[in-house]
Amino acid sequence: MKKRIWDISQTLRPELPVWPGDTQFAFERTWRMDEGSPVNVGRMMMSTHSGTHGDAPLHYGADAPDIASVSLEPYLGECLVVDARGVTGGAIDIGDLPHLDSADRVLFRTFDAFPHDRWDENFKAIAAETVEWLAMQGVRLIGTDAPSVDPQESKSMAAHRAVLEHDMRILEGLVLDDVPEGLYELIALPLRIAGGDAGLCRAILREL
Repeated sequence: MKKRIWDISQTLRPELPVWPGDTQFAFERTWRMDEGSPVNVGRMMMSTHSGTHGDAPLHYGADAPDIASVSLEPYLGECLVVDARGVTGGAIDIGDLPHLDSADRVLFRTFDAFPHDRWDENFKAIAAETVEWLAMQGVRLIGTDAPSVDPQESKSMAAHRAVLEHDMRILEGLVLDDVPEGLYELIALPLRIAGGDAGLCRAILREL
């Protein structure tokens, strides 16, 4: 039987909401068939953190590996999708977590409906203590539909630092609106960018 696939990636487009002050996504057609070219070719300008992406350790560690240097293994394999929409407060705490069984990748849904057309500065972060606890359970990758695991105004970047300490990986900007809570196969490969502090992903979930 054919396995169902959920595309959990954002669509890159000029109207894409981005972190305040970051580079707005832009696309233009440089060669056009309607102007006599045998092919259509375009060019893009964007942040490495546009849309759905995987943070490199370099993003939050000055001497840490870039996205081209990290192993792809954490981005492939069984994962648990957790419905965290009912979490109160500004961050997901240890007490909000379900029993993880053997899941070593955990994705959090925090939005009732993903804000495709607006920036939501009050997104749900993940507490640093939660990251620490997940690491102790063997979790190697944390994903979220929010744009960051830390609050927007954070200066300490405590959750990111906990991720760095335990050599975990992060996926941000996932779209989990139509995904029921449960176990899936994750495939989310960041682009191999030399010196990149993040890599854009075409992220999917496939039923087991």
